[in-house]
Amino acid sequence: MKIPLLIALNLLVLFTSLSIGSAHYGFGELLEVIRGTADETAKAIILDYRLPRVLLAMIVGASLSASGCSLQALFRNPLAEPYVLGIASGASLGAILSVVFGLNVFGRIMLAFVSAILTAYLVFFIGNTKKFRDQSYAILLAGIAIASFLSGINSLLIYLHSQSLHQVVFWLMGSFSNPQWEEIYFCLPFLLIGISFLLATSWNLNALLLGDEHARAVGINVDRYRSELILFTSLLTSTAVAVSGVIGFVGIIIPHTVRILIGEEHRKLLPATILLATAFMPLVDIFARISTSGEIPVGAITAMLGGPFFLYLLLRRGL
Repeated sequence: MKIPLLIALNLLVLFTSLSIGSAHYGFGELLEVIRGTADETAKAIILDYRLPRVLLAMIVGASLSASGCSLQALFRNPLAEPYVLGIASGASLGAILSVVFGLNVFGRIMLAFVSAILTAYLVFFIGNTKKFRDQSYAILLAGIAIASFLSGINSLLIYLHSQSLHQVVFWLMGSFSNPQWEEIYFCLPFLLIGISFLLATSWNLNALLLGDEHARAVGINVDRYRSELILFTSLLTSTAVAVSGVIGFVGIIIPHTVRILIGEEHRKLLPATILLATAFMPLVDIFARISTSGEIPVGAITAMLGGPFFLYLLLRRGL
């Protein structure tokens, strides 16, 4: 999968996303905006609504797919991703608490981040206890159990604070509706920091896949690198969840699609995964916007795509 081809695909998706919406402002109006001859209404719809929406979708797609790809190498488990391991549920708990307490976007992301990182370390701690012989399997089960437990707490919080019910329930299903430039400005630094770290250390992921002893033999401080990976993937996941809600399975669908095409070399796999995700997520959002008279939650679409894909990975020989 060629990087220039993926970049061209991203540009095509970007222009398509900016040209499609409930309002009748299409490609012609987009060209007028680019030339600076569009009226104020067209500028407002395309630049103040559609553009932040597609950028938000790209940021969330890149964050979740890069996290999933890295966690699969970290845990040496092809089914690992922020949603399955409970990190997204942990971030959801923090974000729901921020809604309950009436915090702003910054407070929501901070609470989501703290909750996500605590959840990630709890899953890692339980999955690495000496009682479990199969480490990666235990981590996966621990993640599923903790995700279920946190989902129960989230449901209880929603029930007890019914005045925020509609807002929280729609947010939990995952959506890019009501995008704000402030969310982009806030998310972008976290995305750049997290993605930069993962890309800069992508070779280490190859070593981790071959086992801890091999990674130590080539000079990697495995314990420290694991902690750093959990920190940065939690940062990316919590930021994505805080601004878009729970959008599951992106961290499985995209990395494995790219892995099937180009293999396990993370110096190629990780950037290709990020670029495919930044095209995939806006396409899902387009379908969510135009498939009905209203709007389908993006998380519902990725769940319908990811469930069968998850089963395919389970049944696929060699995983």
